[in-house]
Amino acid sequence: MQSELLKIYETDEALMGILKRKPIDEFPVSESLRQRTIATFGEDLAPQEVVRRILRDVSARGDAALIEWTEKLDGVKLTPETIEVGNTDIAAAYDQVDSEVVAALERAADRIRAFHARQPIHSWMDTDMGGMLGQLIRPLESVGIYIPGGSAPLASSLLMTALPARAAGVAEVVVCSPADRRTGCVAPITLVAADIADVDVVYAVGGVQAIGAMAYGSGSVPRVDKICGPGNTFVVLAKKEVFGTVGIDALPGPTETVVVADESANPAWVAADMLAQAEHTGGTSILITPSRAVALEVDRYLVSQLANLSNAIDIRESFERRSGAVITEDMLEAVALADDFAPEHLCLSVRDPWAWIGKIRNAGGLFVGEQSYEVLGDYVAGPSHVMPTGGTARFTSPCNVLDFVRVTNVIALDETTARQIGPAAVKLALAEGLDAHAAAVKIRLASTHS
Repeated sequence: MQSELLKIYETDEALMGILKRKPIDEFPVSESLRQRTIATFGEDLAPQEVVRRILRDVSARGDAALIEWTEKLDGVKLTPETIEVGNTDIAAAYDQVDSEVVAALERAADRIRAFHARQPIHSWMDTDMGGMLGQLIRPLESVGIYIPGGSAPLASSLLMTALPARAAGVAEVVVCSPADRRTGCVAPITLVAADIADVDVVYAVGGVQAIGAMAYGSGSVPRVDKICGPGNTFVVLAKKEVFGTVGIDALPGPTETVVVADESANPAWVAADMLAQAEHTGGTSILITPSRAVALEVDRYLVSQLANLSNAIDIRESFERRSGAVITEDMLEAVALADDFAPEHLCLSVRDPWAWIGKIRNAGGLFVGEQSYEVLGDYVAGPSHVMPTGGTARFTSPCNVLDFVRVTNVIALDETTARQIGPAAVKLALAEGLDAHAAAVKIRLASTHS
């Protein structure tokens, strides 16, 4: 029996295909975007060069460049007075969002606040090593959050980023989000979410120019200490380009989910979870299971459920490009493959999910059991849904309060300790050929008074 929607791979084939990673800047640019680049710049530029040109212009000309690029790329005419969204517009946004949606945003915000308030974070000092050593942990002064617009404004991502920043004590949180070319306004749901999250100000700018404005300051938009938030390939490349001038959270690639399932899994639920992930443009949805029968049953539900979804074309494209099922020898291999892939979301749809936790090291979010399904994590569970993609879960973490603080080491040694450890410093300095370093120690060791 052949699958209808779900491509089925053996392990070796999958490792060379859907489980093989590639850098974010190697993802192909669509032909429509390529043609738009040619129309805008008069030549066929690589995405990196497009990004650099816009950033240089914003750095040099501030608001004037911001306004010009917004009109040229987004079709929205801004003025210096309309770059910032006014409080009246934010208040009016509540009238344009269903009251039940507002209530859902508030429910989600309550849980996100409560979760991140529990994360331990504190300064400390002690005298155990001589003198006084310790760390001062202080919040960043300012954070900028980028929220895409378009057909699916990610209001939930605003909550999932701004609220951890607030929990960390960040003094100023600003949001950049593009205005809709038809209305000239930022999406009402984004404005409501910003208000619920206690954001200080929202700017009606998007794309590379928004990243440049937050990195360099534009006049209207202030320079921030760190930029967070999702975006398309150009936005991600812009964040990569400005890193060092400003901090960034990550370089998010296409979203991804791996579902590890055994014969106890509910195939209809697995199919629903995979479809939800594939709904994102370029999303990756992978089933790893030792049971071919489960894979085929999931495929059957994928086909039947897809028929009832409004964006079936986009979902089907995700399955054709970078989704599928991998058949393994056993559960041990299934979990090992998932761990090596280091997915953004790892869902354990298995009989005893807790028995496998100890074998998983690499995942942005771990969804334990079929009641802990990913969509709840996307919106209302509590932990931030901003998670590492592209295999970066091997070395980075989901958005949390530690992303919004900085650590200052405090070294306050007494004379006795300084004299005890000074000779070792001399030896190491000379070994590295740094005579002046050694001399700075020796002059103190030779002194007979403090």
